[in-house]
Order: sequence, then structure tokens, then C-alpha cells
Amino acid sequence: MERIMNYFKILQLKEDGFSISKISRKLSLSRNTVKKYLNMTHEEVEDWVTTLKTREKKLDPYRETIFTWLKEHPDLTGAQIHDWLDERCDYTMASENTVRNIVNEVRKLYHIPKTASERIYSATDELPMGFQAQVDFGQDVLTDENGNPKRGYFIAFVLSHSRHKYFEWLDRPFKTSDVVRCHENAFQFYGGMPEEIVYDQDALIAVSENSGDIIYTAEFQRYRELRKFRVYLCRKADPETKGKIENVVKFIKRNFSKNRTYSSLEILNEQSLSWLKRTGNYKVHNTTKKRPFEVHALEKQHLKKVSSAFSHENSTTLSITRSVHKDNVIRFAGNRYSVPAGTFKKGSPNLVYLDTKIADHLHIRLKTDGAILADHLISKEKGKLIKDSSHERGKSSKAELLSHQVRESFEESHLIDWYLNELKAKYPRHMIDQLKVMQNVIRTHPEQIQAGLEKAKTLNLISANDYRDIVYSLHREDAAVVAPPIYEVDGRYNHLKAVDRDTDLYLKVLGGVKS
Repeated sequence: MERIMNYFKILQLKEDGFSISKISRKLSLSRNTVKKYLNMTHEEVEDWVTTLKTREKKLDPYRETIFTWLKEHPDLTGAQIHDWLDERCDYTMASENTVRNIVNEVRKLYHIPKTASERIYSATDELPMGFQAQVDFGQDVLTDENGNPKRGYFIAFVLSHSRHKYFEWLDRPFKTSDVVRCHENAFQFYGGMPEEIVYDQDALIAVSENSGDIIYTAEFQRYRELRKFRVYLCRKADPETKGKIENVVKFIKRNFSKNRTYSSLEILNEQSLSWLKRTGNYKVHNTTKKRPFEVHALEKQHLKKVSSAFSHENSTTLSITRSVHKDNVIRFAGNRYSVPAGTFKKGSPNLVYLDTKIADHLHIRLKTDGAILADHLISKEKGKLIKDSSHERGKSSKAELLSHQVRESFEESHLIDWYLNELKAKYPRHMIDQLKVMQNVIRTHPEQIQAGLEKAKTLNLISANDYRDIVYSLHREDAAVVAPPIYEVDGRYNHLKAVDRDTDLYLKVLGGVKS
């Protein structure tokens, strides 16, 4: 019956001028299925309908079994039943979609609704004016003027008290610099800034929650310190904390972007502002029963004023943080890029910094301003592994990685670069051993490593063992400079005073004669 209904829906949509692609998306059918139905004659349709009524289906022998499973476990999914047919009945001839269809038929026939465990939610108190905003990201697939799919990415803001919304689109994934720029645009749109902003645990905002001591990305940390707003980072699976912005993201997808034609990014953002004025901030909110733009007129007075002279280009860099995976690659713009073997270390943060300041080049560093660990040409394709052959497991890559790690510990890069080059020239076969000695010195005596390097250059001692001895010597010298002990005076007897006696008294006691 469902197939017959789909057939007539397809015919109706085709008469209304919809293309095959649009019909496919609207009815969630494949393009081939839509084409097949449109190419059928009336005689073929009549024969097909008759066949549907009379023919035996693949899974008819298993209907009773499926009914028994559903009766005992109403929360079973079609995918699980598909697996059970394979596991328990050794039946693999039906696709997952076929199984899902018969599961839906059995549910309707025997009135077995699908049950699911529900989370218990609690209503949250309304927050005061100007106190909080919530921010989240979303994406949706639009359709361009030629009927081709076009993925768009957006960032959304909402003031928690008034429910006043703002959102902005990009035609590519967001970078931290984009996030900062959109914050500034939102503050200008709102006419001020709230005291607190709620975020999800997004990699553009924070590197790690760190048991409450949040580690922010370098760019966002600088911006937060400049604007001085408080950050509330949501815990995972905590929709009550940021439910307002999640509803906004759904509202944007269902009311604004659904079935919208994409012309250009500029036009899309202009349409967004018009929609906010016409619908997003004008319609009466279901919870507050007020129009957000009217409440915002009052809340605006409680927002912190922000300077319009801020320039995000001056406060942030184009570096982006990424995690190093255990196979020593990072993910960027839909591709994987290699780093030297051994970069990933179990139990370490495994965080690197990317920058794209040089056109078409991706530079990977262990620190934002550190030496380049890897340099790749940015691929315009998707799903590719871009690999540097020198990064493969081997002595050369390990020595290179150790050299990077040693360099990052020194303030003056030119001095450590000179010393490492000298070591490499003197000990080409034992460079890894030399670097490990230096790493151990850096780990045990970090205060003396710079002075030790300067002294090693002065004495022209090119050896990690000599460098170690110099640093140890400096450490002993620093430890020998001990401040003189400070003695505390016991104040318990301060009130007592010595008695003054004449010397004649002592002579008399001792039996002496005064001369």
C-alpha cells in the first residue's frame, strides 16, 4: 500500500513541476526508484498492483517469528531484527530496508508501538536580563539554483532571557577566527554583551574540560580575556543547560533553511537577517508568550556595552588546534595529514597547532609559535590521506621528532638550532641517543638549560654528555648559594631585666681585694 501511495505522490509532484532530484529528497526515495515509477505505463502499474496483492514476500515465513520478538521486546529496531534473522535464523537474503518495512507492517497489524526509554527533564528558572547567552553550531543541506545539494554551516546565538536570536552562515566549516568574528557581529546585533555565554564542548572553543579547569584554544582564550565574558562549558549529554539554543538550531533548520534555494553566501546571510526580523524574533515565543524583539528592547539596557573598534584579525591568528590520532595523522577539511611517527603518545594531550597563513600550505606545529613539525600542500579533494614519506616509522623521523621536542623547550631558537645542527654533523649515527640525553636534562633541570647551552657554545663543547655535565654543574652552583640562616628571638623573657650590681659586691663574695 505504501508503494502505491508513493507512486501517486511521485506523479503528482512531477505534474507540479518538481524535478526527479527534488522528488527523491521530498519522499526520501532513491532517484532510480523515482525514475522507475515515472517510466511505468498504466498497464504496468495495474499488473504491479495485482502482483503486490498476490505475491508472497521474502519474509512472510518469518512474520510469526518477528511478531514474537516484537511482542517480547517492543523497543527492537529494524536493524536489530535484521541482525537477529542472520544470527538466529541464518537468513541473509533480505536487505535492511526490506526487514524494516515488514517490521512496520507487523507493528501496525498487531498494534505494537515502538517503546523507548525517556529521559526525565526538569524545568529551569528564567534568568535575569543581560545575564546569559547560549551559542551552538549547526549545518544543513540547501539546494543551489541548478538543483545540486549545497552544504551550509551556521553559528547561532540566543539571549536566554528574551530569546532574541542571531545566526550567521558559512559555506565551509568554521575556524576559531570565524567564531570570534561572528561573536562580534552578534554583540553589534544585540547592542551589547551578556555576562556569561554557554557553549557545548566544541574543539573551536576548548581543548579539554580538564576536570573543571578548562583549557581553551589559544585564539579563543585571547578573545575571552579581551572581552572579559564568563564561559560556561556544558557537560556531555546535558540538554537542560543549553536547551534554548538547541531549540533555535532546530527552528532555523525547519523554518528557514528547509527547501531554501542557495544563491550565494551574502544573499543567504541577508535572507537570515530578514527572517529574524520577520519570523525568528517576531513570532510569539511558546514558553515566554512574548515576542523576543519586544523583550530584547528592555534586555538591551542590561547588556554590557562593547567597543565597535575591536579587530579580531589583531587578536587572533589563523592557527587551529587538532588532535593527533594514534596512527599519527590529524584531520583537516575532510582529509587526513601525516605527522612524524611517534608524535602520538599515549596519556599525553596529543595536541598540535595548524596554520594556513601561507596559501595552499598547511603547517603543523607543537606550539603556536614553534618550529614546523610538518608541511603539507592542502588538498582540494575529500577523504584523502596526505602523507609525507619522511614521516614513516624509522630513525630519521624519530630523530626529527625528538629535535622538534627539544627545540620547543628553549627560548632562543637560533642558539638551539645551531647546537642541534652541530650535534647532527658530529654524531650522525647516534643523534637519537644524543637527543634523549638532552631531553632527560631538560626534564630534570629546566631552570639551567638555557644558561647551559650558552656556556656549551662558549666552550665549544659539542656533546649532549658535556652539555649534561655543564647543566648539572650550574645546578650545583645555584644550590650552593644558600641564604644565611635567620634566627628567631624567643620573646618569652623580654619582660625580664638584669640587675645592675656594684663590682665591690663580687670582690667581697670572691674574697678579692680592690686594687
